[in-house]
Amino acid sequence: MTTTVPATTSTHPAVDHPTVDRPGVDRPGADRPGADLDELIRRDPGAHRVLTGDRPTGPLHLGHYFGTLQNRVRLQRLGTEMFVVVADYQVITDRDVADRLAEHTENLVLDYLAAGLDPDRATIFAHSAVPALNQLLLPFLSLVSVAELGRNPTVKDEIAHSGQSAVNGLMFTYPVHQAADILFCKANVVPVGQDQLPHLEVARTVARRFNERYPHPDGTGVFPRPDALLSAAPMLLGTDGGKMSKSRGNAVALSATADATARLIRGARTDTDRRITYDPAARPEVSSLVLLAALCQDRAPELVAEEIGDGGAAALKRTVTEAVNERFGPMRARREELAADRGYVRQVLRDGAERANAVADATLAEVRAVMGSV
Repeated sequence: MTTTVPATTSTHPAVDHPTVDRPGVDRPGADRPGADLDELIRRDPGAHRVLTGDRPTGPLHLGHYFGTLQNRVRLQRLGTEMFVVVADYQVITDRDVADRLAEHTENLVLDYLAAGLDPDRATIFAHSAVPALNQLLLPFLSLVSVAELGRNPTVKDEIAHSGQSAVNGLMFTYPVHQAADILFCKANVVPVGQDQLPHLEVARTVARRFNERYPHPDGTGVFPRPDALLSAAPMLLGTDGGKMSKSRGNAVALSATADATARLIRGARTDTDRRITYDPAARPEVSSLVLLAALCQDRAPELVAEEIGDGGAAALKRTVTEAVNERFGPMRARREELAADRGYVRQVLRDGAERANAVADATLAEVRAVMGSV
């Protein structure tokens, strides 16, 4: 389900949030490659409905921003209808997170708003506030076998990194729950990273099987088959050279202060070669820092590396620190301003839940009708 300029008050008219229409499988964008899909969205943004979101496990970091948040804001500005789910039900088995779930949820929304998501143009809501969405999980589970879930590579990875001696049902069925997130609003575009493609394939499978098992009276399917909009952003490494992660303490949070940013980058891993070059294969840690500066400055990483030249790691880290703090300073100020009014953040979630519930109720009613439920 997972990027821009500092948030400002939008001058665009608010987008209406209608209840779900019934686009079916022939909605524009179905089964199109990523590049073609992006072009289709540019040509006709109103024909596309986007579902995206995050699990509220901690603060979002620079990897989230350049990997997904920036693209969400771009899609919003193009005029697509967007649903952003705070997937709180998907983290309730993590006790460290569950004990502070409300706080994590509000902080996630603060990151969204500071990054530029506009709650008048995007429906931002929490899983737990939309009962009809979660009710879709039951018929969807009947369409996927245990063996198929067990083969899902993302599920295997989640289980391997969970540290749990026994796998609970919620974790095992996570891809189907994610399918409900996507299909409740009949999203036909899902911005994802390469590692999330197996989950999206589950959603596509569920949509196809449901449409085949329960055809609509007019001959169309209830659900579109959503397409992946792959991020074009290269992956940033954490300051330790590993995967950037909230839990590993190797990432600069969007909410980090300028001083905290400087400390983290000062401790970043580099190598012994004084001359700075951009060579991701041979020098991954150095190249990731160069790339971060380049992304912040909207420049080519090769040019950044050439300018630093023989300045060494110290000069590289100074350049990166200055670039990050300059790029994200206004966003941090906006976030601090928003954080002073938690009531507004909660109202954003309430308003989003109201709109999401209207959509989910309409979809569930349609599902019950084609299934012949009373």
